[in-house]
Amino acid sequence: MNTVFYKIIKPIVTVLFKVLFHPKIIGKENIPKDTNYVLAGNHTKWLDPIMLIAIIPQQVHFLAKDSLFKGITKPLLIGVGAIPVNRKIHDHEALESAIKMLKKKAIIGIFPEGTINREKKTPTLPFKIGAVKMANESKTPIVPFIITGKYKIFSSSITIEFLPPKEITDHLEEENNELRKKIDKKLEDYYERNQSD
Repeated sequence: MNTVFYKIIKPIVTVLFKVLFHPKIIGKENIPKDTNYVLAGNHTKWLDPIMLIAIIPQQVHFLAKDSLFKGITKPLLIGVGAIPVNRKIHDHEALESAIKMLKKKAIIGIFPEGTINREKKTPTLPFKIGAVKMANESKTPIVPFIITGKYKIFSSSITIEFLPPKEITDHLEEENNELRKKIDKKLEDYYERNQSD
């Protein structure tokens, strides 16, 4: 499941990202070391998956919108083992691809919102059910993450927090709602702290 291109660029991405952004990492002990899992969290900017590549020791296969698999970005996404997904439909093919990879012990990264929350009317946009569904069907845990702050060069203003892994039951709607509530609560706490400062 590991791609040669990923192995080449990961150390470069890791050094560059940490030098430029100095991310604060909370809960790194919650990242499993010897098993596969689904990484699922809020989406703030296109740099989010790059931060995860820099932090997670193993290769992460991200679900990415299919429109990116064109031009110069296509070989890059294929090189890092990304999975194309059509966000306009319930893309069963993308879901099945992710489940197959999880069953082969791969790590999948997904942003359940499906896009960046630009309006900020709520902490997160409604979560699509794919993350909990793939975790349930492949019998792998979800590791929720929360990204807060902003990507400012040399400022240490971006933070990512990993929560303990969670096994997903067959009650997918409930699990999906619980996952979103858990992430929303962390984001709301962050906003409250920032407003009071």
